[in-house]
Amino acid sequence: MLGRMGTTFEIPSLRTDRLILRAFRAGDLDAWAAMEADPEVRRYRGNDPRTREEAWTAMESILGQWALRGYGRFALELAADGCFVGTAGVLHPADWPEAEIGFALAQDAWGQGLAVEAARAARAWAFDYHGFHRLASYILPGNTRSIRVAEKLGATREGMAELRGVQVQQWVHRPSRVDTQEDAVGRR
Repeated sequence: MLGRMGTTFEIPSLRTDRLILRAFRAGDLDAWAAMEADPEVRRYRGNDPRTREEAWTAMESILGQWALRGYGRFALELAADGCFVGTAGVLHPADWPEAEIGFALAQDAWGQGLAVEAARAARAWAFDYHGFHRLASYILPGNTRSIRVAEKLGATREGMAELRGVQVQQWVHRPSRVDTQEDAVGRR
């Protein structure tokens, strides 16, 4: 006789002016798979467009990190219409030197300040609820969009790091007054 599974975990929902940061849902697969299949979206995130099955596996991994670490990446949806537009939050694979604030948006959401808005909310939540003293953003040289996001967030570049054999810039985020839930995320 098989017993009931006892492991449960909760993923909070955060709200900003324009976004809802929430757990991934199975219904996100079509939009997520389309985003992950876009070569421009994947250009600085492995340069390997993903199949639908690989996108599903990535969603499973994102959700699994929440269970293992108590934090992770959120799915992003537009508050106005519920449209899935990307992901942001704390990425922390076992082989990363430290936790990372990461973000990725579907191409049609670029250039609207949504990455800054989402990353700021996720970072504030991580500092408030998990007591991080610092978080990193690992950015490939030449990824000017992500470098601009890191700069707008007030991160400072601390040199280079190697992740899985690839040289990346290491940008460091530290808590500040604007990194509180009250300032970065609208109260529900």
